[in-house]
Order: sequence, then C-alpha cells, then structure tokens
Amino acid sequence: MPEAQSMTPAGRRIVAAAEELFYNRGITAVGVDLIAEHSGVTKRTLYNRFGSKDHLVAAYLAERDRRWRSLVREAVDASDGPLEAVTAPFEALRVWSGTNTRGCAFINALAELPDPSHPAHRIAADQKLWLLDLFGELATAAGCPEPGVLATRLLVLHEGALATQPLPLETLSASIDLARALVRSGAPGRR
Repeated sequence: MPEAQSMTPAGRRIVAAAEELFYNRGITAVGVDLIAEHSGVTKRTLYNRFGSKDHLVAAYLAERDRRWRSLVREAVDASDGPLEAVTAPFEALRVWSGTNTRGCAFINALAELPDPSHPAHRIAADQKLWLLDLFGELATAAGCPEPGVLATRLLVLHEGALATQPLPLETLSASIDLARALVRSGAPGRR
C-alpha cells in the first residue's frame, strides 16, 4: 500500500474520495466505480495505484490512523503533566469528533470486515491495540497502580464514547470526567 507521502496527486484524490464515501456510506456499499468517479480518475488508474478495493480500504484506514495518532500525540505533548497526559486521548477525541460524526471508522470497518486476514481489518484492530498500549504507557509514566487494568478501563470508556457518538446523546464529556476520576483515584498520593 502506498505511503501518503509518496502518493501521486491522483492517489491522494482517490484516498480522499474513498475516505468520504467509505466513512459516510459504508465500505461494502461503495464500489470502485463510484470512487473513481468522485476522485476524477479512471478505474484503471485506481487499480494501477492500489491493486484492489481491499488495498484501497486499507490505505483509507491507514491515512485516518496516521492523522488520529498525530492528533493524540499532540494532545499528549500539550498536557500539563503525566496525570493529564493519561486522559489526553479523550481530549483528542473531542477535537476529532467535531468533523467525524458517524462514529469510529475503525469500529465501523471491523463490523463490515470481520475476516482478520483482510488488510483493513488488521489496520483497524492495530489502531485499537495501539491506543490500549498508549493508555498503559501513559498510566505507567504517571505512576498509576495497575496501569494495564487502568488502560483497559480507559479504552472501554473511549470506545463507548465513540460508539455512542452518532446518537443524540452527549457522552463524551461524561466519559472524559469519568476517565479523569479513574486516573485521579489511582494517582500516587491518593491511595
């Protein structure tokens, strides 16, 4: 799969069109004809660049993952200290949710692509495992007891906020408050 930096302008247009269509309409509902039309390229160009729809789906998710991880890292780096850094992915989610209103593209992809050998399934699953590991690393750096347990709890809260995003509910603020309470309750000096 081509790296975003090495993509031609046509390749970037294809991925951008695929992202809009896959995210808004669903992966299985969108065919390569529609993506080619929306990106202004021929099907031949699409296939020459990506080889298959499966690899295009993987490229779309890889690009979203790259942007998401960058936003999370920025939020972690902007944190006031190690305890605040543990919940920084929730602050990143607040920013991300402003323009991504159909929930999590990775959860959606996992639901549509249940085969673990599908290249896009692996990218979506790896994104969730990366976030779990990040929560664990941040909890360890903050001196939280049982960082693995805390990381799992934070991931479940984070994913719950994502899963309820398309509903007419405001769960993100409550999830952030609960995440901060979980981190504070186990913070060094608070036991």
